[in-house]
Amino acid sequence: MATCLYSDRTYAGPQDLQAMLGLLRQRQPERASDFPGFIDLQEMLAIPKIQADTRLWNDPDGRLAGFAILDRYPSSASLIFEIAPGLKDNKLENQVLVWAEASIQSAIPASGSTFLLESNSSSDDPNRIILLERLGFERLQGGAFHLERSLAGPIAQPQLPKGFMIRPIRGEQEAEDWVRLHRAALGTQVMTTEYKLAMMRMPTYDPHMDLVMVAPDGRLAAYCVCFINFEENTLSGQRNGYTDPVATHPDFQRLGLAKALLLTGLSLLKERGMLSARLGTSSNNIAMLHTAESVGFRITKKVYYHQKPIHFT
Repeated sequence: MATCLYSDRTYAGPQDLQAMLGLLRQRQPERASDFPGFIDLQEMLAIPKIQADTRLWNDPDGRLAGFAILDRYPSSASLIFEIAPGLKDNKLENQVLVWAEASIQSAIPASGSTFLLESNSSSDDPNRIILLERLGFERLQGGAFHLERSLAGPIAQPQLPKGFMIRPIRGEQEAEDWVRLHRAALGTQVMTTEYKLAMMRMPTYDPHMDLVMVAPDGRLAAYCVCFINFEENTLSGQRNGYTDPVATHPDFQRLGLAKALLLTGLSLLKERGMLSARLGTSSNNIAMLHTAESVGFRITKKVYYHQKPIHFT
């Protein structure tokens, strides 16, 4: 049996987080915005259950060679992983998959059930697509789009329906209300107050750019979280900001609320010296695509979703 080149261990705290961020800094500039980004990683690893599902691998010299995170749901898990550039023997990718499958098996699901292991790739990273296919993942229909627009030209003034107003979220006291809005808007229970608080406690978080739309009756009707990923910009050599995520409660859709929030966010990013803005949305979200395009965004790349079924006997 071949000797294992990489030693692995569970995530052990802030020192490991810094090492993982260091691995992201080794990316090529064109991969600077790939998921997970610098802010994504810090937000996720502020959550204890995600820490428990994070694994690190070191090379024989003790350097971090890769890491993986299993973000679990009831019948699926997203496998998020990063491998140091230049590793070409495939051994580490194989170890990552073995760990992920063993972790899922340890949950002891019902006999005969199927668990879906998921991962992502992008249209501008063919090597990642090849890797996932080699590991047994199948690319699905659909996916998501990344969009971008320049901030060099004029930005239209937002038009709000009568009685609606845009303001920043009122700190952590409004986090739970924001989560309820998010769940209703996206039809999912994945977002938690714990995760929203982790987002709000990041060093790069700007409370003035965490925008909400308030309805005449005082309810939160829509939101747009704008931010600047300074580490990403350092790696890419660009000045990009984000108006993402953005969503509207079903009770208030088709009123132009998302468009008004996006225009407000674009102006805030421009005021802070950004030269372009980015956002992402599902390829199935036609309404959001039309809204983004109506304020100048254009598709720059596509994100593909991949699945690998794990059967329990």
